[in-house]
Amino acid sequence: MSSSADDATTAAAGRNPARAPHVPGAPAIGAHVDPADPIGAARALGLDAVQIFLGDPQSWKAPYVVSPGGAAALREAAREAGVLIYVHAPYLINVASPNNRIRIPSRKLLNATVALAAEVGASGVIVHGGHVTGDTDDAVGFDNWRKAFEGLDRACPVLIENTAGGNHAMARHPEALERLWEAIGEYDPGFCLDTCHAWAGGMPLPEAVDIVRAITGRIDLVHANDSRGDRGSGQDRHASIGAGTIGVDVLLATIVAAGAPAVIFETPAEAVRADIALLRERYR
Repeated sequence: MSSSADDATTAAAGRNPARAPHVPGAPAIGAHVDPADPIGAARALGLDAVQIFLGDPQSWKAPYVVSPGGAAALREAAREAGVLIYVHAPYLINVASPNNRIRIPSRKLLNATVALAAEVGASGVIVHGGHVTGDTDDAVGFDNWRKAFEGLDRACPVLIENTAGGNHAMARHPEALERLWEAIGEYDPGFCLDTCHAWAGGMPLPEAVDIVRAITGRIDLVHANDSRGDRGSGQDRHASIGAGTIGVDVLLATIVAAGAPAVIFETPAEAVRADIALLRERYR
């Protein structure tokens, strides 16, 4: 985080008594929240950042701002509160797919999501790497990603997130991630490291940070999640810090090593306060 961002976060903490004083050099810390009132949730939890869906994450319908007043109102509320917004793209999106009935709607929905995210002033749109079917050469999926970026109006940064499962996933194993970046690197994509996905996908932690950065050259966001599944299990099952198989020290060390400007917890709501407090304590 830049010094100006540090200053903005510190000033915002003064307007939000629930927010802990910002520690210079620490990332913006946030959580995935209800899109009906994301800034209210940020105030209640003392967050520096929020992640939301724009509409139904399990639908092909056009994205929309759930909170009252639409995109302009949400953008202004976030600016006033000093809260960063991240948008998670719908789960259905799979631009790597060889199936026209999936790939073409995926491109359209990703474009629409990025456009609306730009209207709300989002810092990034997170989208899963996707996959191809077992009877399709993985190269088809990587080239489909290239075509998707070729036709994408990147009004808002697009952050590709690593995934936990699938033998033909575009962003699970380092070898696949390297081929993906060879295909799309010229479009300056961002990267979101999900700790649960990395662990369940088979990568060691915290070593995954150096593995990923050597390929992508960056980590723009961390999804800080423990994993209910064992390393290499392929199970995308998030857990609160210490309630999974990664281990508290390893998970915290991974987050710190990543050095991303923001960290988002996607852990169960009832425990997210404790997760945030634990991470903030690490930076003191």
